[in-house]
Amino acid sequence: MKHTFVAMLCLLLLVATGCSEYVSVTKTQDYDYKYEMAKQYYAQGQYNRASLLLNDVLTILKGTDQGEESLFLAGTCAMKARNYQSASTIFKKYYQSYPRGRYAEVARFNAGVCLYRITPEPKLEQTDTYAAVTEFQNFIETYPASKYRQQAQDFIFKLQDKLVEKEYLSAKLYYDLGPYIGNGSNGNYQACIVTAENAIKDYPYTSKREDFAILILRAKFALAQHSIESKKEERYHTAIDEYYGFVSEYPESRYMKEAQALFNKAKKYVVSEEEETSDVSSAN
Repeated sequence: MKHTFVAMLCLLLLVATGCSEYVSVTKTQDYDYKYEMAKQYYAQGQYNRASLLLNDVLTILKGTDQGEESLFLAGTCAMKARNYQSASTIFKKYYQSYPRGRYAEVARFNAGVCLYRITPEPKLEQTDTYAAVTEFQNFIETYPASKYRQQAQDFIFKLQDKLVEKEYLSAKLYYDLGPYIGNGSNGNYQACIVTAENAIKDYPYTSKREDFAILILRAKFALAQHSIESKKEERYHTAIDEYYGFVSEYPESRYMKEAQALFNKAKKYVVSEEEETSDVSSAN
């Protein structure tokens, strides 16, 4: 018990000493010393303390031999402290200020990584996701032979998957809303079709291509089903054409039974209409 108390007391003294030392460093006007202590805190893994000290010296060191290194170190500290938004901003400032700098390649790559870390889940606004994609694309264009190229490309694929999922959720939401809320008469079905078709066009190799395709077929059938009588036949024909395209591209689709059921319903309506038209013509 006594040994435990002594150990705890020693630990508290060490912490107090460390805090006292840090406070002393923050107040000093010796910026060279403050910079050296920032590097020491960084080496010890105390990234928040290092970041605060570096923020104090960046302006002072700008234009000096230490300016470039201190700016890159500030970005690295922020990144390791998981302050990704701040880190990305600092890395971007670095490679813009020192485009041929010693750390320019790593800084540009890390700027993209930090943006990737703060991208939201697919159902939310994806501004940061688009920014991260752009950052990695610019990195690959600037450093086509970089050892980080494949990692950058892999990040782009992951980010695009998130954007695809966002488009799918949006298209599905339009479909689920159906004819009942907003977008005018049947506007949600039309919005679903446009959103899904644009997603396939923008991301032709996505793994969700088949999911978009069945959603388009569903929406075209529903659009026909909820249309006024004068537009139904034309729209059912459009749905039937969509079905033929679907089975041609996905002959073994997991959605085949559903697609065939929609086709049969559409075909039944079209045949019925054609028979009525034929009967009227015969009577005349």
